Amino acid sequence: MNEVLAPEAMRDMSGADAVVDALLCQGLKSLYCLPGIQNDALFVSLFDRRNEMQVVHTRHEQGAAYMALGAALATGKPAAYAVVPGPGVLNTAAALGTAYSAGAKVLCLSGQIPSHAIGKGLGYLHELPDQLGILERLTKWARRTKAPEDVPADFAEAFSALRSGRPRPVAIEVPMDVLSRKAQIKSAFWREPDVRAAPEDDAIAKAASLLSRAERPLIFVGGGAQDAGLPLKLLAEKLGAPVVAHRMGKGVLDDRHPLSLNLSAGHALWKGCDVVLAIGTRMHLPLTQWGSDDGLQIIKIDVDELEMSRGRQPDLALCGEALEVLQRLSDQIQKPVADRDSRIASIRALKAEIAGKLDLLRPQMDYLRAIRDVLPDDGILVDESTQVGYVSRIGYETRLPRTYLSSGHAGTLGWGFPTALGAQHALPDSPVVSITGDGGFMFNVQELATAVHHNIPLVTVLFNDGAFGNVQRMQRELYGLRVIATDLTNPDFVRMADSFGVYATRAEGPQALRSALTRAFEARRPSLIEVPCGKMPEPWPFLQLPRVRGRQ
Repeated sequence: MNEVLAPEAMRDMSGADAVVDALLCQGLKSLYCLPGIQNDALFVSLFDRRNEMQVVHTRHEQGAAYMALGAALATGKPAAYAVVPGPGVLNTAAALGTAYSAGAKVLCLSGQIPSHAIGKGLGYLHELPDQLGILERLTKWARRTKAPEDVPADFAEAFSALRSGRPRPVAIEVPMDVLSRKAQIKSAFWREPDVRAAPEDDAIAKAASLLSRAERPLIFVGGGAQDAGLPLKLLAEKLGAPVVAHRMGKGVLDDRHPLSLNLSAGHALWKGCDVVLAIGTRMHLPLTQWGSDDGLQIIKIDVDELEMSRGRQPDLALCGEALEVLQRLSDQIQKPVADRDSRIASIRALKAEIAGKLDLLRPQMDYLRAIRDVLPDDGILVDESTQVGYVSRIGYETRLPRTYLSSGHAGTLGWGFPTALGAQHALPDSPVVSITGDGGFMFNVQELATAVHHNIPLVTVLFNDGAFGNVQRMQRELYGLRVIATDLTNPDFVRMADSFGVYATRAEGPQALRSALTRAFEARRPSLIEVPCGKMPEPWPFLQLPRVRGRQ
């Protein structure tokens, strides 16, 4: 890795001053955090640099971590949070694990007990037996900074890791004595990301040949394709190939494009496709649930070489950045395939057929259409593990990259509201909507105070059915009406939100929601819209689809 902007100037400063310098050098302007004794020196430095770095303090450590996650997912850039060690770090574990699942560039900046006591079990406040070991298992890179002089290099390496290869979180521990101690410290600098792998020309040519000769090609996109929308569109149009996105790939190709299909439509094509191009996706669901056989050839584009050996190995592996690889692949295919127009017409018909079937999922679809009608193209929807959230994976029309945020395979209940708060803070000019249920919302309800305190104009749509609705349906339908631990006692959400200073209202039905959203966006202040609802149609027949290839 090459050092960039690495002046030799030395300054007399504290480790905490060096940490703030390092964050600013990396382009960060905000830090999501909660203060505490092990990080006192850090917050003194943040106070002194408050005109350069905004401190966004939350009401719970998990709120800080989720806000950093939302900022990273919405922008595609690094975001950071800072918490005390021990319970502070552990409170962020779910958000850090979700960042790992969702491929987010999140830096966890953790305090630590005094250096001389680490690992000795002396019972210091907030001591854990092996905190660094915990962080190493939740991140792609983790380190403990051992001296103030090490801060610039450690942080440069951390951010290089964030920007290299597959996006995943990183973590740095800085003991309290390292933060407070002064030393002659080199100025902050940053390092170039690791050199990215790139496929050989003959591999690109072979992939282009396979796709050009395919009779029924299919393209699957995941989160690793979010920055490759334009070359993907050009390639799909040359091939007349449908593009299927699940949660993490939504928005890579505008859902209004005739070749953009949801998961249900992808399942309808799976049995007959002969070549699949998988871009930045594990394809876990189709390969494990829909089936695979020798008649299916798979070309896989992924920046993570390890992904090539997980599950079914691809017939052709193209390891590299999706944007670059797709540009080269599209350039190899000079002209559209002969039957492109007939392919597109067939896909358009299938798309209309599947859209008609989704009407079985009213009222979820009506609520999603209401949100889509009011939210501008660049507005962001953050999903949640709730009935409308599940349907949004296949029924919400996503028009631009990074405008549909999901927790990936982590499926983290309660993540949506605080993550959306971070997305809205990071992109103040883009309206953000969090869809949540009464169960998940209460995991982080305290962050209503954060929204008001920092004037973050997030709009939260809360669907209230008085239960952990999905689990209760399963208890009723699969387990002989053995309903237990799923009924909820809720507050009056409108009155509660109002008491925080949030604009709050109740909407009975999709049309009322449409009107309430319009008013909330016009208000440009923290808003909550409660939507009372009962039992909704089951979404799983549209999401958990049967095997159609290989042995039944």
